[in-house]
Amino acid sequence: MTTAELTLERPDATTGEQVLTNAHIVTETETFTGTVRLKDGIIADLDRGRSQIPAARDCQGRYLIPGLVELHTDNLEKHFSPRPGVIWPSEPAVITHDAHIVSSGITTVFDALSVGDVATESTRVQHLQTLLDALAHTHHNNLLRAQHLLHLRCEVSHPDTLHLFRELVDHPMLQLVSVMDHTPGQRQFVNEDKYHEYYKGKYGMSTEEMAAFTRDRKESARLHSERNRQAVVSICQERHIPLASHDDATLDHVRESAGFGMRIAEFPTTMEAAHASHDHGLAVLMGAPNIVRGGSHSGNIAAAELARQGGLDILSSDYYPASMLDAAFRVAAMKDADYTLPRAIATVTATPARCANLDDRGSIEPGKRADLVLVAIRDQLPVIDTVWSRGQRVY
Repeated sequence: MTTAELTLERPDATTGEQVLTNAHIVTETETFTGTVRLKDGIIADLDRGRSQIPAARDCQGRYLIPGLVELHTDNLEKHFSPRPGVIWPSEPAVITHDAHIVSSGITTVFDALSVGDVATESTRVQHLQTLLDALAHTHHNNLLRAQHLLHLRCEVSHPDTLHLFRELVDHPMLQLVSVMDHTPGQRQFVNEDKYHEYYKGKYGMSTEEMAAFTRDRKESARLHSERNRQAVVSICQERHIPLASHDDATLDHVRESAGFGMRIAEFPTTMEAAHASHDHGLAVLMGAPNIVRGGSHSGNIAAAELARQGGLDILSSDYYPASMLDAAFRVAAMKDADYTLPRAIATVTATPARCANLDDRGSIEPGKRADLVLVAIRDQLPVIDTVWSRGQRVY
């Protein structure tokens, strides 16, 4: 099985009819107690009030929301390489990752795989094709419960990025590309002390090794970043692949991203860049762990503060899948932010779906995919009861 033979739809969407009633339904604009009818993997209709059909499932007043749409997670890489120097068998890693995703309420996941890396000799680069083949094989054999799409994260400072990207750009799963530059002294790592702290810990380098690593990264960026950035963007524009910026920090960064036609601003590192991105029509994506933990682990802006100022558009789990649902409900509960529950839930459903050209999901309305999550509130925490993917119960 080659990746070129991959098809994107599960072959086993549930046929027949299901009725879910007495649910607190969260649409894009309102919340009401009502009934949803599913037929052949699609939302057939929804009504206010309770159904009298004997076979209808009583949802007992729990929240019924769309399946979550995750645009940026490296969770698959973590299951493939759970510890430094440990490589797990690729197909079991994909299946375990998928189970983790579905149990977090995510029914559409963009597996964010790195093209290039901050290190020239990178296991991410070495194992990229292995993970792509494992995704294709597990999908083809109907072993996955969520729909998996591909987000290629292009590290433009790496010398092999453009060559690798050209080989992968026609992959049938590819639906999103982000342009990253983790060079020390700018964007995410304006503070080089934070850069040294992060990568010394990640790679176990001495102070002298870290200084040499930093010099090498800056030289690699000087040689490759601008050329690779321009080329990757041009290729995506030609193929109408949605683009995302990454770690924009200045107005110049934002103007460049807007000029490239990017739709999403991933993890802007300053309030200035976040608000400018929002004003330029880019959907601002922040990490859900930032909300749950109360701040950024890199010392950058707090997503909750951005929400208070009305500039938060999308939440991504980044490195912790269960954070998405938790963060959306936390945003809705903020007293000093203008996010109703429908608006907060849209940050993990309708808005990411729309930005990625997935117009068939992300909201509860007739004609959309029956990707749904039933959520109970227990001890003030959202707890997942049931997850459906195209009408099939998957959790």
